[in-house]
Amino acid sequence: MGLKDKIVFLLGNDFTHYCLAYALQKKYHCESYAIVETTDRPRQFLENQKLVNFEKKWFFHDHIKRKSEPPDLEYLSQFEKKYNINLWKLAQNERVFLYYQFFHKFTDKEILSILEQECRFFENILEEIKPDYFFTKVSSLHHQELVYQMCRNSGINVQMLRFANIGRHSMITEDYGKFDYTEESDRSNGSTKSFEDLQKYLHSFDLLKQVENKILKPGSSRKETIMAAMRFFLSFNEKNLKTHYTYYGRTRTKVLFYYINEYIKTKLRKSFIDKNFRKETDFIKPFVYFPFHTEMERSLLINAPYYVNQVEIVKWVAKSLPINFKLYVKEHPAQVGRSWRPISAYKEIINIPNVVVLHPEFPNDEIYRNCSLLITISGTAGFEALFYGKPVITFVDMNYSMLPSVSTLKNVEDLSSLIRESLDKKVNPQDLDNYVSLLEKNLCRFNWAEFMEKLANEFFYGGNLLDVDISESKMKEFLLRNYSDLESLVDEHIKKMNFFKEKGKA
Repeated sequence: MGLKDKIVFLLGNDFTHYCLAYALQKKYHCESYAIVETTDRPRQFLENQKLVNFEKKWFFHDHIKRKSEPPDLEYLSQFEKKYNINLWKLAQNERVFLYYQFFHKFTDKEILSILEQECRFFENILEEIKPDYFFTKVSSLHHQELVYQMCRNSGINVQMLRFANIGRHSMITEDYGKFDYTEESDRSNGSTKSFEDLQKYLHSFDLLKQVENKILKPGSSRKETIMAAMRFFLSFNEKNLKTHYTYYGRTRTKVLFYYINEYIKTKLRKSFIDKNFRKETDFIKPFVYFPFHTEMERSLLINAPYYVNQVEIVKWVAKSLPINFKLYVKEHPAQVGRSWRPISAYKEIINIPNVVVLHPEFPNDEIYRNCSLLITISGTAGFEALFYGKPVITFVDMNYSMLPSVSTLKNVEDLSSLIRESLDKKVNPQDLDNYVSLLEKNLCRFNWAEFMEKLANEFFYGGNLLDVDISESKMKEFLLRNYSDLESLVDEHIKKMNFFKEKGKA
């Protein structure tokens, strides 16, 4: 028997990769290791559980302390060169540092100290274990992206679980913006699908409905929310405040006032939206469409770190349009989960002369049918607009950027000319159908959104509370009940490992 593959799992609060590790050990001969980044109560389960045989576990937050000594800038500088990673780009786009200053305002010394400890922690693990594979979910926090980039730039094969462009599917990729299987095929067979056929295909998966039902509304029932709030305040765990920098300053009182304030802001902002954003329009004049991204999310903070100010980007696009065009923008319906945006930002957009602001409930397909061009920073809206025959401009490369009707902005000063060039482009339905064929080769049949909802409902009060006690018996019952889904996910990972071995990349 040859050497066993060494696999490091990043285990987060959604527990998907813990479940994956459980199912994988039943089908694949390997050594499993775990980096754990959960809060205190789930940590206790992972410390004592016997369901998964991990050779070794490291608890991330044990290694990130508050320190009085200055950070070692020479080490960080050498680290950046060794791994080809821009640390300030990661740190300055970290949501905990940027958006939650109500609880704790991190100084530059604190940020650099955290970075140094994270770098040393991950580097020590990789040097000690020398893993063959790193299994993780799509990164949303800077330290997740940090270890992901370290593995990629060290020649360690990464399998990142992420959502797909179409609903009820996921993808496992080495690079978020690219396909692993890249061999294209022409499946025309002498016939060409119409855009109507392609739209039926797109709607058969209904990604928007998945987002609304599986991501926006997990645990949205009043009962689960109330139960989670009662559990949080009655059994408030102060240990996380001392051990997790993501919890610094989150006292019981501060959290209470924060959520009361967010609730009030959400109501006031929604009232402004309902009064001022268009719910109907005639689409008589030609227009370019810019859909807002949800903030704060990976799609901007990590995937497009230089384009996080969407109000400014709306201004750039509005200035760059041909004189006879309007710019239509639409708030993302998922932004309700972030209390909408400040009313001042909405007023700023409304006051731009050639901009029309649509209500977040405005149907996407109506906009796609009537727009002349869609511009997105890094969203799936660009992918969807192609099915309506509309050219697309993105600000960063996406996996659909390979299509001739998609352009990627390289320089802001070129935006005006790129818009004019793109308005003359036509989407070839055969190109799109061939791209769909390639997409299907890269799809994983595992419905991650549905599985996350099951986890949330089973253990985390519908996703409203993460710091919960978990019993081994309840986890075992959950794993057995959902084993067929997990087995499918395991098979996809094994298939991908074999693919990279054949390519000589693992």
